[in-house]
Amino acid sequence: MKTKPVQKVLLHAALVAVTVCFVFPVYWMILTSLKPNENILRLPPQFLPSAATLQHYLGILGDGKFLLFYKNNLIVSCVTTVVALVLATLAAYSFSRYRFRGSKILMMLFLSTQMFPAMTLLIALYNMYFRLGLLNTYTALVLACSTNALPMSVWILKGFFDTIPKSLEEAAYIDGCSKMGTLVRIIFPLVKPGVLAVGLYAFLISWEDFLWGLTLVNKTEMRTLASGIAMTYLGEYNYDWGRVMAAAVSAALPILIVFIFLQKYLISGLTAGAVKE
Repeated sequence: MKTKPVQKVLLHAALVAVTVCFVFPVYWMILTSLKPNENILRLPPQFLPSAATLQHYLGILGDGKFLLFYKNNLIVSCVTTVVALVLATLAAYSFSRYRFRGSKILMMLFLSTQMFPAMTLLIALYNMYFRLGLLNTYTALVLACSTNALPMSVWILKGFFDTIPKSLEEAAYIDGCSKMGTLVRIIFPLVKPGVLAVGLYAFLISWEDFLWGLTLVNKTEMRTLASGIAMTYLGEYNYDWGRVMAAAVSAALPILIVFIFLQKYLISGLTAGAVKE
């Protein structure tokens, strides 16, 4: 039975409305970053650029703080991605291949940590890092972001390892390959889509982090992008909206580039591991 024309029109209208709701904030952010300061808060608001300017972008690029925040964010995100990939691969392989009493319950408990808001762990983690002398360090940020990304990363990779027959490993053992050699040379190439998906996931989690960068760091030279923008360009009595929006657009560019060029690998990686043979 074919869908009626009226239903098609309503469906397309609903899709357009939802798309506008998602796209308009991004459009407004870019538009505001290109407006002169005197036009940003003008009423009625301007929905089309009348006099575009790059002064806000030149301002943040000329400000050494923003480039410092960018460098810190890049370091934390890249190191977090590597740490999360190594630990998630080993943990997921162990859960997939080694059966022991309570393994399923342990896996569920491991994943259930995602249910707890990060705010509930804030005081405990802050006290622990303070006693260990890790505040205002890359180590604290990497550990916090890695911990946040690990449960889902392990769950995703375990689905990929479960689809690989054990006969491949047994054949490698017969040929004299060690367990670690089998994992690296035989199994790892077969789960590349999952590894790529987990790597992108860990990178996105750490790149957009705000809470840990705000809590575990109180020195300007160690802040990451989200917390640095909030603490630098958002004042107590005055907001420099032009620079805030220019900084937000610049911070979103790496995520946009990653999503445009690697979205098919991310989607395939997230779905392939759920298929059981």
